[in-house]
Amino acid sequence: MTRTNIVFIMSDDHAAHAISAYGSRVNTTPHLDRIADEGMRMDATYCTNAICSPSRATILTGTYSHINGVSSIWTEMDYRVPTFVEALRDSGYATALFGKWHLGEHGRSLPRGFDEWTIFPGQGDYVDPEMIDATGASTVPGYATDIVTDQAIDWLDNRDQDKPFCMMVHHKAPHRPWVPDEKHRHLYADGAIPEPATFFDDHGTRSKAVRGVHMTIADDLGAEDLKSDVPAHLRGPENREARMRWKYQIYMRDYLQCIQSIDDNVGRLLDHLDDTGLAENTLVVYTSDQGFFLGDHGWFDKRLMFDQSLQMPMLIRWPAHIAPGSRCEEIITNADFAPTFLDACGLDAAEVLPAAQGRSFLPLLRGEQVDDWPDAVYYRYWEHDDPIHNAPAHYGIRTADHKLIHYYGAGLGVPGASERIFEPEWELYDLRDDPAELNNVADDPAHAEIRRELEAKLAEYQRHYADAPYTGPGTPQPQWGPHDADMLARVEKYVAGIRATS
Repeated sequence: MTRTNIVFIMSDDHAAHAISAYGSRVNTTPHLDRIADEGMRMDATYCTNAICSPSRATILTGTYSHINGVSSIWTEMDYRVPTFVEALRDSGYATALFGKWHLGEHGRSLPRGFDEWTIFPGQGDYVDPEMIDATGASTVPGYATDIVTDQAIDWLDNRDQDKPFCMMVHHKAPHRPWVPDEKHRHLYADGAIPEPATFFDDHGTRSKAVRGVHMTIADDLGAEDLKSDVPAHLRGPENREARMRWKYQIYMRDYLQCIQSIDDNVGRLLDHLDDTGLAENTLVVYTSDQGFFLGDHGWFDKRLMFDQSLQMPMLIRWPAHIAPGSRCEEIITNADFAPTFLDACGLDAAEVLPAAQGRSFLPLLRGEQVDDWPDAVYYRYWEHDDPIHNAPAHYGIRTADHKLIHYYGAGLGVPGASERIFEPEWELYDLRDDPAELNNVADDPAHAEIRRELEAKLAEYQRHYADAPYTGPGTPQPQWGPHDADMLARVEKYVAGIRATS
Protein backbone atom coordinates (compact mmCIF):
# COMPACT_ATOMS: atom_id res chain seq x y z
CA MET A 1 0.00 0.00 0.00
CA THR A 2 1.33 3.44 -0.99
CA ARG A 3 1.59 5.75 2.00
CA THR A 4 0.65 9.42 1.83
CA ASN A 5 3.37 12.07 1.58
CA ILE A 6 3.05 15.46 3.28
CA VAL A 7 4.37 18.84 2.16
CA PHE A 8 3.51 21.39 4.85
CA ILE A 9 4.14 24.99 3.76
CA MET A 10 3.79 27.65 6.44
CA SER A 11 4.40 31.37 6.24
CA ASP A 12 4.61 33.80 9.15
CA ASP A 13 1.89 36.42 9.73
CA HIS A 14 0.11 35.85 6.40
CA ALA A 15 -3.50 36.92 6.86
CA ALA A 16 -6.19 35.01 4.98
CA HIS A 17 -7.54 38.28 3.63
CA ALA A 18 -4.26 38.76 1.72
CA ILE A 19 -4.93 35.65 -0.40
CA SER A 20 -7.14 36.03 -3.45
CA ALA A 21 -8.67 32.58 -2.88
CA TYR A 22 -10.19 34.13 0.26
CA GLY A 23 -11.45 37.17 -1.64
CA SER A 24 -8.53 39.53 -1.01
CA ARG A 25 -9.14 43.14 -2.06
CA VAL A 26 -5.44 44.02 -1.87
CA ASN A 27 -3.49 41.41 -3.86
CA THR A 28 -3.61 38.42 -6.20
CA THR A 29 -2.02 35.05 -5.34
CA PRO A 30 -2.50 32.72 -8.33
CA HIS A 31 -0.31 29.89 -7.08
CA LEU A 32 -1.91 29.76 -3.63
CA ASP A 33 -5.28 29.93 -5.35
CA ARG A 34 -4.23 26.90 -7.35
CA ILE A 35 -4.11 24.82 -4.15
CA ALA A 36 -7.68 25.90 -3.36
CA ASP A 37 -8.88 25.31 -6.93
CA GLU A 38 -7.33 21.84 -7.05
CA GLY A 39 -8.21 20.98 -3.46
CA MET A 40 -10.00 22.46 -0.45
CA ARG A 41 -10.25 25.90 1.10
CA MET A 42 -10.74 25.75 4.86
CA ASP A 43 -12.91 28.72 5.84
CA ALA A 44 -12.90 28.48 9.65
CA THR A 45 -9.38 27.48 10.73
CA TYR A 46 -8.27 29.22 13.92
CA CYS A 47 -5.12 29.33 16.06
CA THR A 48 -5.30 28.65 19.78
CA ASN A 49 -2.76 31.37 20.66
CA ALA A 50 -2.09 34.03 17.99
CA ILE A 51 1.65 34.40 18.21
CA CYS A 52 4.50 32.67 16.36
CA SER A 53 6.20 30.21 18.72
CA PRO A 54 3.07 28.99 20.54
CA SER A 55 1.27 28.28 17.27
CA ARG A 56 4.23 26.31 15.92
CA ALA A 57 4.42 24.20 19.05
CA THR A 58 0.69 23.50 18.87
CA ILE A 59 0.96 22.43 15.23
CA LEU A 60 3.77 19.99 16.00
CA THR A 61 2.27 18.47 19.14
CA GLY A 62 -1.49 18.85 18.79
CA THR A 63 -1.57 20.48 22.23
CA TYR A 64 -2.43 23.85 23.75
CA SER A 65 0.25 26.18 25.12
CA HIS A 66 -0.19 25.10 28.74
CA ILE A 67 0.60 21.51 27.70
CA ASN A 68 3.58 21.97 25.38
CA GLY A 69 5.14 24.73 27.49
CA VAL A 70 5.27 27.41 24.76
CA SER A 71 3.04 30.12 26.15
CA SER A 72 4.96 33.04 24.61
CA ILE A 73 7.76 33.84 22.17
CA TRP A 74 10.12 33.78 25.13
CA THR A 75 9.54 30.13 25.98
CA GLU A 76 10.81 26.93 24.37
CA MET A 77 8.92 23.73 23.70
CA ASP A 78 9.05 21.02 26.33
CA TYR A 79 11.14 18.30 24.68
CA ARG A 80 9.16 15.59 26.51
CA VAL A 81 5.97 16.33 24.54
CA PRO A 82 6.08 14.15 21.40
CA THR A 83 5.46 15.58 17.91
CA PHE A 84 3.70 14.16 14.88
CA VAL A 85 6.98 14.36 12.94
CA GLU A 86 8.70 12.07 15.44
CA ALA A 87 5.83 9.60 15.10
CA LEU A 88 6.05 9.63 11.31
CA ARG A 89 9.81 9.13 11.36
CA ASP A 90 9.45 6.23 13.79
CA SER A 91 7.00 4.63 11.37
CA GLY A 92 9.39 4.80 8.41
CA TYR A 93 8.96 8.28 6.96
CA ALA A 94 11.78 10.45 5.66
CA THR A 95 11.42 13.84 7.36
CA ALA A 96 12.81 17.33 6.76
CA LEU A 97 12.40 20.94 7.89
CA PHE A 98 13.62 24.08 6.13
CA GLY A 99 13.17 27.69 7.22
CA LYS A 100 11.79 29.29 10.35
CA TRP A 101 11.75 27.19 13.54
CA HIS A 102 11.47 29.81 16.33
CA LEU A 103 11.35 27.25 19.12
CA GLY A 104 14.95 27.58 20.30
CA GLU A 105 18.36 26.96 18.75
CA HIS A 106 20.28 25.26 21.55
CA GLY A 107 20.40 21.80 23.08
CA ARG A 108 17.07 20.09 23.50
CA SER A 109 15.20 22.95 21.84
CA LEU A 110 16.71 22.23 18.41
CA PRO A 111 14.52 20.47 15.82
CA ARG A 112 14.00 16.80 16.56
CA GLY A 113 12.51 13.97 14.56
CA PHE A 114 13.92 15.31 11.28
CA ASP A 115 16.40 13.46 9.08
CA GLU A 116 17.54 16.80 7.73
CA TRP A 117 16.90 20.34 8.91
CA THR A 118 18.18 23.85 8.21
CA ILE A 119 16.67 26.75 10.15
CA PHE A 120 16.91 30.48 10.66
CA PRO A 121 18.04 31.59 14.13
CA GLY A 122 15.19 33.47 15.79
CA GLN A 123 13.18 35.45 13.24
CA GLY A 124 15.90 35.17 10.60
CA ASP A 125 16.91 37.70 7.95
CA TYR A 126 15.43 38.24 4.52
CA VAL A 127 18.69 38.77 2.60
CA ASP A 128 21.80 36.56 2.89
CA PRO A 129 20.46 34.96 6.09
CA GLU A 130 22.41 33.00 8.63
CA MET A 131 21.09 29.44 8.82
CA ILE A 132 21.75 26.61 11.27
CA ASP A 133 21.88 22.89 10.60
CA ALA A 134 23.20 19.89 12.51
CA THR A 135 26.79 20.90 11.70
CA GLY A 136 26.60 24.54 12.76
CA ALA A 137 25.81 27.98 11.36
CA SER A 138 26.65 29.58 8.02
CA THR A 139 25.52 32.47 5.83
CA VAL A 140 23.47 31.47 2.80
CA PRO A 141 23.49 34.00 -0.07
CA GLY A 142 20.19 34.99 -1.62
CA TYR A 143 16.63 35.87 -0.65
CA ALA A 144 15.15 33.84 2.21
CA THR A 145 11.96 32.67 0.47
CA ASP A 146 13.90 31.47 -2.57
CA ILE A 147 16.52 29.79 -0.38
CA VAL A 148 14.02 27.77 1.64
CA THR A 149 12.27 26.60 -1.54
CA ASP A 150 15.60 25.64 -3.15
CA GLN A 151 16.47 23.59 -0.07
CA ALA A 152 13.08 21.87 -0.15
CA ILE A 153 13.29 20.96 -3.83
CA ASP A 154 16.88 19.75 -3.45
CA TRP A 155 15.85 17.50 -0.56
CA LEU A 156 12.94 16.05 -2.52
CA ASP A 157 15.31 15.11 -5.32
CA ASN A 158 17.97 13.56 -3.07
CA ARG A 159 15.91 11.89 -0.31
CA ASP A 160 15.56 8.12 0.11
CA GLN A 161 13.14 7.42 -2.76
CA ASP A 162 11.92 4.19 -1.12
CA LYS A 163 10.38 6.02 1.85
CA PRO A 164 7.24 8.14 2.12
CA PHE A 165 8.09 11.64 3.27
CA CYS A 166 6.99 14.56 5.41
CA MET A 167 8.62 17.87 4.55
CA MET A 168 7.97 21.15 6.38
CA VAL A 169 8.71 24.35 4.44
CA HIS A 170 8.61 27.32 6.83
CA HIS A 171 8.97 30.76 5.28
CA LYS A 172 10.07 33.80 7.26
CA ALA A 173 7.89 36.06 5.13
CA PRO A 174 5.82 38.11 5.54
CA HIS A 175 7.04 38.80 9.09
CA ARG A 176 8.20 42.34 9.88
CA PRO A 177 10.34 44.23 8.94
CA TRP A 178 8.95 43.29 5.51
CA VAL A 179 11.99 43.39 3.21
CA PRO A 180 10.83 42.45 -0.32
CA ASP A 181 12.87 40.71 -2.97
CA GLU A 182 14.25 43.22 -5.49
CA LYS A 183 12.28 41.67 -8.34
CA HIS A 184 8.98 42.50 -6.62
CA ARG A 185 9.70 46.09 -5.57
CA HIS A 186 7.77 47.53 -8.51
CA LEU A 187 4.49 46.02 -7.28
CA TYR A 188 1.84 48.08 -5.45
CA ALA A 189 3.92 51.23 -5.82
CA ASP A 190 1.18 53.67 -6.80
CA GLY A 191 -0.19 54.20 -3.29
CA ALA A 192 -3.66 52.92 -4.15
CA ILE A 193 -3.97 49.85 -1.93
CA PRO A 194 -7.57 49.76 -0.63
CA GLU A 195 -8.06 50.57 3.04
CA PRO A 196 -10.17 48.18 5.11
CA ALA A 197 -13.70 49.19 6.05
CA THR A 198 -12.73 49.32 9.75
CA PHE A 199 -9.58 51.41 9.16
CA PHE A 200 -10.84 54.32 11.29
CA ASP A 201 -12.52 52.24 14.01
CA ASP A 202 -12.71 54.50 17.09
CA HIS A 203 -12.69 51.51 19.50
CA GLY A 204 -15.48 53.23 21.40
CA THR A 205 -17.09 50.09 22.85
CA ARG A 206 -13.92 48.11 23.47
CA SER A 207 -12.34 47.23 26.81
CA LYS A 208 -9.76 49.61 28.26
CA ALA A 209 -7.04 46.98 27.87
CA VAL A 210 -7.67 46.65 24.13
CA ARG A 211 -7.83 50.40 23.63
CA GLY A 212 -4.36 50.57 25.19
CA VAL A 213 -2.53 48.14 22.84
CA HIS A 214 0.52 49.52 21.01
CA MET A 215 -0.43 48.15 17.61
CA THR A 216 -1.88 51.18 15.86
CA ILE A 217 -0.62 52.08 12.41
CA ALA A 218 -0.90 55.79 13.16
CA ASP A 219 1.14 55.84 16.39
CA ASP A 220 3.05 52.55 16.76
CA LEU A 221 4.31 51.63 13.28
CA GLY A 222 7.84 53.04 13.39
CA ALA A 223 10.66 54.14 11.13
CA GLU A 224 12.38 50.74 11.32
CA ASP A 225 9.34 49.11 9.74
CA LEU A 226 8.71 51.93 7.27
CA LYS A 227 12.41 52.34 6.37
CA SER A 228 11.72 56.06 6.49
CA ASP A 229 10.99 58.82 8.98
CA VAL A 230 7.54 60.39 8.97
CA PRO A 231 7.67 63.62 6.92
CA ALA A 232 7.40 66.80 8.95
CA HIS A 233 4.05 67.79 7.45
CA LEU A 234 2.48 64.53 8.72
CA ARG A 235 3.61 64.82 12.33
CA GLY A 236 1.50 65.92 15.25
CA PRO A 237 -1.97 64.91 16.47
CA GLU A 238 -3.70 67.18 13.98
CA ASN A 239 -2.25 65.11 11.09
CA ARG A 240 -2.99 61.69 12.55
CA GLU A 241 -5.42 60.58 9.82
CA ALA A 242 -3.14 61.65 6.95
CA ARG A 243 -0.12 60.06 8.70
CA MET A 244 -2.04 56.84 9.18
CA ARG A 245 -2.93 56.68 5.49
CA TRP A 246 0.68 57.38 4.47
CA LYS A 247 2.05 54.67 6.77
CA TYR A 248 -0.57 52.16 5.65
CA GLN A 249 0.43 52.39 2.00
CA ILE A 250 4.13 51.79 2.78
CA TYR A 251 3.37 48.97 5.22
CA MET A 252 1.01 47.17 2.87
CA ARG A 253 3.22 47.66 -0.18
CA ASP A 254 6.18 45.96 1.51
CA TYR A 255 4.00 43.29 3.15
CA LEU A 256 2.32 42.35 -0.14
CA GLN A 257 5.61 42.36 -2.06
CA CYS A 258 6.94 39.80 0.45
CA ILE A 259 3.83 37.69 -0.10
CA GLN A 260 4.38 37.78 -3.86
CA SER A 261 7.65 35.92 -3.35
CA ILE A 262 5.83 33.30 -1.29
CA ASP A 263 3.26 32.86 -4.03
CA ASP A 264 5.93 32.50 -6.71
CA ASN A 265 7.83 29.91 -4.69
CA VAL A 266 4.73 27.92 -3.81
CA GLY A 267 4.17 27.72 -7.56
CA ARG A 268 7.72 26.41 -8.05
CA LEU A 269 7.17 23.71 -5.44
CA LEU A 270 3.78 22.66 -6.84
CA ASP A 271 5.25 22.45 -10.33
CA HIS A 272 8.08 20.27 -9.04
CA LEU A 273 5.67 17.87 -7.37
CA ASP A 274 3.68 17.66 -10.61
CA ASP A 275 6.74 17.22 -12.81
CA THR A 276 8.18 14.42 -10.63
CA GLY A 277 4.92 12.47 -10.41
CA LEU A 278 4.50 13.08 -6.67
CA ALA A 279 1.39 15.24 -6.71
CA GLU A 280 -1.35 12.60 -6.72
CA ASN A 281 -0.50 11.05 -3.38
CA THR A 282 1.01 14.09 -1.66
CA LEU A 283 -1.04 16.09 0.82
CA VAL A 284 0.03 19.72 0.29
CA VAL A 285 -0.92 22.25 2.97
CA TYR A 286 -0.50 25.99 2.87
CA THR A 287 -1.10 27.92 6.07
CA SER A 288 0.28 30.65 8.32
CA ASP A 289 1.09 30.44 12.02
CA GLN A 290 -1.75 32.90 12.67
CA GLY A 291 -3.46 35.81 10.95
CA PHE A 292 -2.50 39.49 10.94
CA PHE A 293 -4.14 42.89 11.12
CA LEU A 294 -3.81 44.67 7.77
CA GLY A 295 -5.06 48.04 8.97
CA ASP A 296 -8.22 46.37 10.27
CA HIS A 297 -9.44 48.39 13.28
CA GLY A 298 -6.45 50.65 12.62
CA TRP A 299 -3.99 47.95 13.73
CA PHE A 300 -1.06 45.88 12.55
CA ASP A 301 0.34 42.72 14.26
CA LYS A 302 -1.81 39.94 15.79
CA ARG A 303 -2.28 38.57 19.39
CA LEU A 304 -5.87 39.70 19.91
CA MET A 305 -8.84 37.41 19.38
CA PHE A 306 -10.40 39.42 16.56
CA ASP A 307 -10.87 37.36 13.43
CA GLN A 308 -8.12 38.93 11.33
CA SER A 309 -5.63 37.71 13.93
CA LEU A 310 -7.42 34.54 14.99
CA GLN A 311 -8.03 33.03 11.55
CA MET A 312 -5.33 30.99 9.85
CA PRO A 313 -5.48 30.53 6.09
CA MET A 314 -5.52 26.85 5.24
CA LEU A 315 -5.50 25.49 1.70
CA ILE A 316 -5.09 21.74 1.11
CA ARG A 317 -4.48 19.79 -2.09
CA TRP A 318 -4.55 15.99 -2.08
CA PRO A 319 -5.74 14.78 -5.49
CA ALA A 320 -6.17 11.17 -4.40
CA HIS A 321 -8.74 12.13 -1.75
CA ILE A 322 -9.94 15.76 -2.01
CA ALA A 323 -12.36 16.91 -4.68
CA PRO A 324 -11.19 20.03 -6.58
CA GLY A 325 -12.80 23.29 -5.51
CA SER A 326 -14.01 21.92 -2.16
CA ARG A 327 -14.88 24.16 0.79
CA CYS A 328 -15.03 23.37 4.51
CA GLU A 329 -16.86 25.64 6.96
CA GLU A 330 -16.41 23.50 10.07
CA ILE A 331 -14.32 25.01 12.89
CA ILE A 332 -10.75 23.69 12.83
CA THR A 333 -7.88 24.60 15.17
CA ASN A 334 -4.14 24.23 14.78
CA ALA A 335 -4.32 21.59 17.54
CA ASP A 336 -6.17 19.45 14.98
CA PHE A 337 -3.35 19.48 12.43
CA ALA A 338 -1.12 16.81 13.99
CA PRO A 339 -3.87 14.17 14.51
CA THR A 340 -5.07 14.79 10.95
CA PHE A 341 -1.64 14.36 9.39
CA LEU A 342 -1.09 11.14 11.34
CA ASP A 343 -4.53 9.87 10.32
CA ALA A 344 -3.80 10.65 6.66
CA CYS A 345 -0.58 8.65 6.96
CA GLY A 346 -2.29 5.62 8.52
CA LEU A 347 -1.30 6.18 12.15
CA ASP A 348 -3.54 6.35 15.21
CA ALA A 349 -2.87 9.64 16.97
CA ALA A 350 -4.23 8.31 20.26
CA GLU A 351 -1.46 5.69 20.25
CA VAL A 352 1.53 7.63 18.92
CA LEU A 353 0.64 11.12 20.16
CA PRO A 354 -1.09 10.48 23.49
CA ALA A 355 -0.85 14.09 24.69
CA ALA A 356 -2.66 15.48 21.64
CA GLN A 357 -5.80 17.49 22.36
CA GLY A 358 -6.88 18.00 18.78
CA ARG A 359 -8.98 15.77 16.56
CA SER A 360 -8.45 14.48 13.04
CA PHE A 361 -10.50 16.31 10.42
CA LEU A 362 -9.66 13.74 7.74
CA PRO A 363 -13.37 12.90 7.26
CA LEU A 364 -14.04 16.58 6.52
CA LEU A 365 -11.35 16.58 3.84
CA ARG A 366 -13.15 13.71 2.18
CA GLY A 367 -16.39 15.67 2.22
CA GLU A 368 -18.05 13.58 4.92
CA GLN A 369 -20.53 14.92 7.47
CA VAL A 370 -19.37 14.62 11.09
CA ASP A 371 -22.35 15.13 13.37
CA ASP A 372 -20.44 15.59 16.62
CA TRP A 373 -17.80 17.98 15.28
CA PRO A 374 -17.00 20.81 17.80
CA ASP A 375 -19.00 24.00 17.24
CA ALA A 376 -16.51 26.37 18.91
CA VAL A 377 -12.82 27.18 19.26
CA TYR A 378 -11.18 27.91 22.62
CA TYR A 379 -8.43 30.53 22.56
CA ARG A 380 -5.92 31.78 25.11
CA TYR A 381 -3.22 34.45 24.81
CA TRP A 382 -0.71 34.37 27.68
CA GLU A 383 1.89 37.09 26.98
CA HIS A 384 0.21 39.76 29.09
CA ASP A 385 1.17 43.42 28.60
CA ASP A 386 4.42 42.60 26.82
CA PRO A 387 6.87 45.51 26.55
CA ILE A 388 6.40 46.03 22.80
CA HIS A 389 2.70 45.57 22.04
CA ASN A 390 1.07 45.79 25.49
CA ALA A 391 -1.60 43.27 24.47
CA PRO A 392 -3.59 41.98 27.47
CA ALA A 393 -3.78 38.33 28.46
CA HIS A 394 -7.17 36.90 27.61
CA TYR A 395 -9.14 33.81 26.74
CA GLY A 396 -12.39 33.27 24.97
CA ILE A 397 -14.69 31.17 22.85
CA ARG A 398 -15.77 31.63 19.23
CA THR A 399 -18.76 29.89 17.66
CA ALA A 400 -20.12 30.42 14.17
CA ASP A 401 -22.36 33.22 15.45
CA HIS A 402 -20.76 34.76 18.53
CA LYS A 403 -17.48 35.54 20.24
CA LEU A 404 -16.95 35.98 23.99
CA ILE A 405 -13.60 37.29 25.28
CA HIS A 406 -12.42 37.69 28.88
CA TYR A 407 -9.46 39.99 29.53
CA TYR A 408 -8.52 38.75 32.96
CA GLY A 409 -5.72 41.25 33.40
CA ALA A 410 -2.78 39.25 34.79
CA GLY A 411 0.45 37.75 33.49
CA LEU A 412 0.67 34.71 35.79
CA GLY A 413 4.47 34.77 35.65
CA VAL A 414 4.71 33.87 31.96
CA PRO A 415 8.07 34.91 30.44
CA GLY A 416 7.67 38.11 28.43
CA ALA A 417 4.56 39.14 30.37
CA SER A 418 4.49 42.02 32.82
CA GLU A 419 3.20 41.75 36.36
CA ARG A 420 0.87 44.72 36.03
CA ILE A 421 -2.67 43.84 36.98
CA PHE A 422 -5.53 45.15 34.83
CA GLU A 423 -9.17 45.35 35.76
CA PRO A 424 -10.94 42.23 34.39
CA GLU A 425 -13.17 43.05 31.40
CA TRP A 426 -15.43 41.22 28.95
CA GLU A 427 -16.27 41.64 25.28
CA LEU A 428 -19.06 39.95 23.35
CA TYR A 429 -19.64 40.23 19.61
CA ASP A 430 -22.72 39.10 17.73
CA LEU A 431 -21.09 37.95 14.49
CA ARG A 432 -24.41 37.59 12.69
CA ASP A 433 -25.29 41.28 13.04
CA ASP A 434 -21.76 42.60 13.49
CA PRO A 435 -19.27 40.50 11.48
CA ALA A 436 -16.72 43.33 11.60
CA GLU A 437 -16.64 43.09 15.44
CA LEU A 438 -17.22 46.79 16.04
CA ASN A 439 -19.90 46.73 18.74
CA ASN A 440 -19.13 45.12 22.10
CA VAL A 441 -22.47 43.96 23.56
CA ALA A 442 -21.14 42.22 26.67
CA ASP A 443 -23.27 44.41 28.95
CA ASP A 444 -26.28 44.66 26.68
CA PRO A 445 -29.35 43.17 28.46
CA ALA A 446 -30.61 41.91 25.11
CA HIS A 447 -27.55 39.62 24.91
CA ALA A 448 -27.55 38.52 28.56
CA GLU A 449 -28.81 35.02 27.81
CA ILE A 450 -26.33 34.34 25.03
CA ARG A 451 -23.54 35.63 27.29
CA ARG A 452 -24.58 33.15 30.00
CA GLU A 453 -24.58 30.34 27.44
CA LEU A 454 -21.16 31.31 26.12
CA GLU A 455 -19.70 31.60 29.62
CA ALA A 456 -20.91 28.07 30.27
CA LYS A 457 -19.39 26.87 26.99
CA LEU A 458 -16.12 28.63 27.83
CA ALA A 459 -15.98 26.80 31.17
CA GLU A 460 -16.82 23.52 29.43
CA TYR A 461 -13.97 23.94 26.94
CA GLN A 462 -11.51 24.92 29.65
CA ARG A 463 -12.36 21.73 31.52
CA HIS A 464 -12.03 19.72 28.31
CA TYR A 465 -8.57 21.12 27.58
CA ALA A 466 -7.53 21.04 31.24
CA ASP A 467 -6.73 24.76 31.23
CA ALA A 468 -7.28 26.49 34.57
CA PRO A 469 -9.28 29.74 34.34
CA TYR A 470 -7.95 32.83 36.08
CA THR A 471 -9.46 33.13 39.56
CA GLY A 472 -7.28 35.90 40.96
CA PRO A 473 -3.77 36.04 42.48
CA GLY A 474 -2.45 32.55 43.11
CA THR A 475 -3.97 31.02 39.99
CA PRO A 476 -1.66 28.17 38.86
CA GLN A 477 0.92 29.23 36.30
CA PRO A 478 1.04 27.38 32.95
CA GLN A 479 3.35 24.41 33.13
CA TRP A 480 4.08 21.25 31.22
CA GLY A 481 1.53 18.51 31.59
CA PRO A 482 -2.27 18.65 31.68
CA HIS A 483 -4.05 18.73 34.99
CA ASP A 484 -5.64 15.43 34.04
CA ALA A 485 -3.47 12.92 35.94
CA ASP A 486 -4.35 9.98 33.69
CA MET A 487 -3.33 11.81 30.53
CA LEU A 488 -0.11 12.99 32.18
CA ALA A 489 0.72 9.41 33.20
CA ARG A 490 0.16 8.16 29.63
CA VAL A 491 2.39 10.90 28.20
CA GLU A 492 5.18 10.21 30.68
CA LYS A 493 5.02 6.46 29.96
CA TYR A 494 5.19 7.10 26.22
CA VAL A 495 8.12 9.50 26.51
CA ALA A 496 10.01 7.12 28.79
CA GLY A 497 9.59 4.34 26.23
CA ILE A 498 10.88 6.50 23.40
CA ARG A 499 13.90 7.63 25.39
CA ALA A 500 14.72 4.04 26.41
CA THR A 501 14.92 2.89 22.78
CA SER A 502 16.65 5.97 21.31
